[in-house]
Amino acid sequence: MKFLKVSIHIILLALLAACSNTKYLQEGQYLYLGAKVNIENDSISKKSRSKLEDELTSLTRPLPNRKTLGMRLRLYAYNFAGNPKKEKSLAGRLKYKFGEAPVLLNQVNLDYNTAILDNYLENNGFFDVTTTADTVIKGKKATAVYTVAAGKPYSINEVVYETDESFIGLSVQQAQYGSILRKGEAYSLDRIKTERERIDAYLKQNGFFFFNPEYLSIDVDSSIGNRQVNYFLKIKPTTPTEAKQMYTIKDTYVYSDYRLNTGYSDTSTKNAVLYNGITIIDRTRNYKPRIFDQTLQFESGDVYSRNDHNLSLNRLINLGIFKFVKNRFVIDSNYAQARLNTYYYLTPMPKKSLRLELNGTTKSNNLVGSQLSLSWRNRNTFKGGELLTISALGGAEVQYGSRLKGYNTYRGGLETSLSIPRVIVPFFKFNTSSAFVPKTNIMLAYDFLRKEKLYTLSSFRTSYGYNWKENIYKEHQLNPISINYVLPSSVSPEYQAAADTVYTLRKNIERQFVLGSTYNYTYNQAIDGFKTNTFYFSGTADVSGNLFGALFGRGNSFDNPHTIFGNAYAQYVKLEADFRYYRKLSENTILANRIILGGALPYGNSREVPFIKQFFIGGNNSIRAFRTRSIGPGTYDGTQYELFPDQSGDIKLEFNTELRAKLFSVIHGAVFVDAGNIWLYRDNPEKPGANFTKNFLRELAIGTGVGIRIDVSILVLRLDVAFPVRKPWLEDGKRWIFNTIDLGDKQWRRDNLILNLGIGYPF
Repeated sequence: MKFLKVSIHIILLALLAACSNTKYLQEGQYLYLGAKVNIENDSISKKSRSKLEDELTSLTRPLPNRKTLGMRLRLYAYNFAGNPKKEKSLAGRLKYKFGEAPVLLNQVNLDYNTAILDNYLENNGFFDVTTTADTVIKGKKATAVYTVAAGKPYSINEVVYETDESFIGLSVQQAQYGSILRKGEAYSLDRIKTERERIDAYLKQNGFFFFNPEYLSIDVDSSIGNRQVNYFLKIKPTTPTEAKQMYTIKDTYVYSDYRLNTGYSDTSTKNAVLYNGITIIDRTRNYKPRIFDQTLQFESGDVYSRNDHNLSLNRLINLGIFKFVKNRFVIDSNYAQARLNTYYYLTPMPKKSLRLELNGTTKSNNLVGSQLSLSWRNRNTFKGGELLTISALGGAEVQYGSRLKGYNTYRGGLETSLSIPRVIVPFFKFNTSSAFVPKTNIMLAYDFLRKEKLYTLSSFRTSYGYNWKENIYKEHQLNPISINYVLPSSVSPEYQAAADTVYTLRKNIERQFVLGSTYNYTYNQAIDGFKTNTFYFSGTADVSGNLFGALFGRGNSFDNPHTIFGNAYAQYVKLEADFRYYRKLSENTILANRIILGGALPYGNSREVPFIKQFFIGGNNSIRAFRTRSIGPGTYDGTQYELFPDQSGDIKLEFNTELRAKLFSVIHGAVFVDAGNIWLYRDNPEKPGANFTKNFLRELAIGTGVGIRIDVSILVLRLDVAFPVRKPWLEDGKRWIFNTIDLGDKQWRRDNLILNLGIGYPF
């Protein structure tokens, strides 16, 4: 009944918005609803005709008033606000900031739109097109209707390359093997322009530095009959001599302390250093010459290449030590041959910087808090492009709720990291040909976590590894050495008593010693925006104790493990894969999907994977209908420990799907469904139902909900409200709980509705 009442109110509001928009119009005014294009052409398929009609419709102007959920709410707001005296008043903001003035029929120029449509059609091969226009008026609303009579579009019969036997002429002919102009395809002016740009890029890649697309002409002959055309591609006779020459690199000059307001003379090489053919003008000796040798791609005698040109600039920028990078090429007038000198002007970034951040957090387990972090950076620390970072953080989270009050959390830490812009490997030289400089990363950190009235955890971390990118989409991270040591202390009698009987609580305060290696590979197509189909994959391999086990041997049993410095080290193999698929349904609508698969196999010293390396599920970026880390493992009821919900497992399976749509301005909405669970690899009598079995699909937790996002490009604020529809710890056959859903019941909302606040999208 409640749902019916809400639905009736929504329908009435929609009708009110639709009807009231026209009552404000004066006599003779008509609200413009948009254009409709009809193509009369049976020679092209229905699908192609429909697509072309949509393209033509989008070209007409003006555009009608925008719709939100099928209603012209902005127009309604404009009319509803009346004539406010002050623009900054509430009514003024509603009218002028949110509202939208009515688009009227008298703003439509039919002749202009007809010319636009004809021009577009002719540019796409419809050379004998006729377009007529009319208006259809119904009441106070009007539509423009354009009728297009066109024959079959002209297609390509032949592409002829009319070039001579000169070096550039032969190069243009060589470029035809990658041509996008193919026999049988429809004539397209845009493709002709793209073909010129493609040939220009090919020539620039092969030494023709001064060439540009305007020096190419493509003549079209449409008189050959049978609705076909011939293309004749040639180099224009007015092309300058220097554009037809292939250039090689002579000398390279680097000005490492260039100031935009002063600059240096190109011929000023005082105090210069010559290193592997590169002349480096570094007056204050701030940089080791080898960083330029590793970064710049040109060598003396190389044929100019646009790829190497861009690659050198990108690598200089990605060093992270230069604020501005300028480059220019100059013809060497001392040689009869076509040779270029290349100059790089580098403006350093401030050597040292200090950054302070304050963050606020809220979690689904009733913790609210803040964190303060201070970071100091020293760029070019050892004059080889190194980046030294020292960071300190501290924060607190306050537990609210009558039963949990006082169990606050305090955390702090200190981390030192050094990033070196090259891969340091004994007896091996490693470099890449990508735009990103490979790096060696060294990290040392200490963290502490204090849970008031419970316990304190101290964590010591260190790692040594490498990071490199193949291209903008593919990234590798390898840490051959990764050490993590977690030491519990100050365990309260209250918590120890509970831990003696509850396995999960005991796991939280275990001493953990991890000596291992990690590797991660990431492929991310979304890094340069969403296309129709966009993919993301992140795979991680984490192994621990294998090298030490081989060197020192394994213990006799889980209860008699091998130790190093008196501490048992963990042995396990852990694999995790995160795959995402984004389907762009329209310009402002995306269907986002994610699946996470993870498995960890303990062996040797370990009966289970260390707690810090296990899988968790539930929470803000996981299954949002359940509190953080509260699900599983398996059918085990972890929710019974409200204060200690840290349920962990050796196996993980998670599915997420979310429909995202722009509502208006920067406001976006979402509807989502999340599912998944974790399991233990070995049976644990203290956690009945926690181990992985063939019935795992019947043990999935499922939740659903809706969300609002404020997306201002550089920042996304997210609010999600979710509730469970399937609880795996319930008796088999009773896990679906649709029949208990009652949004109107206060107690049901308190027990089931989960509010998630976050920054950024969940995936």
